[in-house]
Amino acid sequence: MSSAISTDVLIVGAGVAGLWLNARLRRQGFSTVLVESASLGGGQSTKSQGIIHGGAKYALHGALSGASEAIADMPRRWREAIAGKGELDLSGVNLLSEAHYLWSPGTIAGNLTSFFASKAVRGRVDQVTGSDLPPALQNPAFKGKVYRLAELVIDTPSLIKRLVELSGDSLLAGHDIEPLYAADKHEPEELTGLRVDGREIHAQRVVLSAGAGNAALLKLMKVEHPTMQRRPLHMVMVKGPTLKPLFAHCLGGGPKPRVTVTTHPAADGQWVWYLGGDISEADGVARDPEAQIAAAKKEMGSLLPWVDFSQAQWATLRIDRAEPAQAGLVRPDNAFLFSKKSLMVGWPTKLALAPDFADRVLEKLARDGVHPTPQPKLVGLPKPPMAIPAWDELLP
Repeated sequence: MSSAISTDVLIVGAGVAGLWLNARLRRQGFSTVLVESASLGGGQSTKSQGIIHGGAKYALHGALSGASEAIADMPRRWREAIAGKGELDLSGVNLLSEAHYLWSPGTIAGNLTSFFASKAVRGRVDQVTGSDLPPALQNPAFKGKVYRLAELVIDTPSLIKRLVELSGDSLLAGHDIEPLYAADKHEPEELTGLRVDGREIHAQRVVLSAGAGNAALLKLMKVEHPTMQRRPLHMVMVKGPTLKPLFAHCLGGGPKPRVTVTTHPAADGQWVWYLGGDISEADGVARDPEAQIAAAKKEMGSLLPWVDFSQAQWATLRIDRAEPAQAGLVRPDNAFLFSKKSLMVGWPTKLALAPDFADRVLEKLARDGVHPTPQPKLVGLPKPPMAIPAWDELLP
């Protein structure tokens, strides 16, 4: 059997939430071990559109929601980190766009009057025209209006790579996970660590940040709360030599974007448009891949008739957004953290809220009086592989 390890905090799940938390803890002097059973960032993280929301999307119906309040400061915190001046040094992360946009294909819907007056977007939305338009919309045939949001878009593969660099010696590939309890105890509050592929890892605190994987881990530990919900998406990808960058929510008549487009670099140098928004939700989830692609071709052909898709490749990707269960499957407003003695369980609920998730863990550690302890360097641990971007797997 492998020798035992002692650490301050043992984290399970190396998506952006777990990796960000790991880096924050290490920066504050805590020893950590971060266990991943598959690939680094390979769950929801590499399937994200990379938008660091600041709340505008959630105020399209004109009201200031809890979500738009909670997420409002995230773009600033991410920008500071990417500039190397924030809570983490994320310099080197590829910034795909300095802004995200609201794009109206025709007349502005009436409910946007209250949207533009709301606190969620006041002072952070400007109309753009001419050469300031996103490249894909710089066409004489475009007759709509475009508004620039102070929300950046990041390249998630480069983000994961940088967070892995900040992980140092803490990463561990592990598949067979069992809870470790205090002697003669088999209750979650007596958890002292985990046995990972036969190796005992003892920790002051165990944090589950494994996204959808949290459900199985909670069942394994016989923890009944919190429960998890899954909100499905059926995303569409299109890659082609004539595509130009576009990062925008296309507005429809309702409270959700008609379609949300982000643009990502493929390994072969072409651009990939990644399509979410309303097209990927209820009706899109019910369609099979062929029908979803047909719907996306019709929608994009209607919205952007000047774009040549004749040489484009199309694919779809199903995603289950894993979150703490909410009444009516609504989206949680904040990052979520549940704790019971030495166990913490959480979901950031959105990529942008990874810093908020880390804040909550650090605050709980401080309240519990958990402090860094000296630990030897970890040597020879098997490392998880890096995830391959979804667009490079599906559109090679």
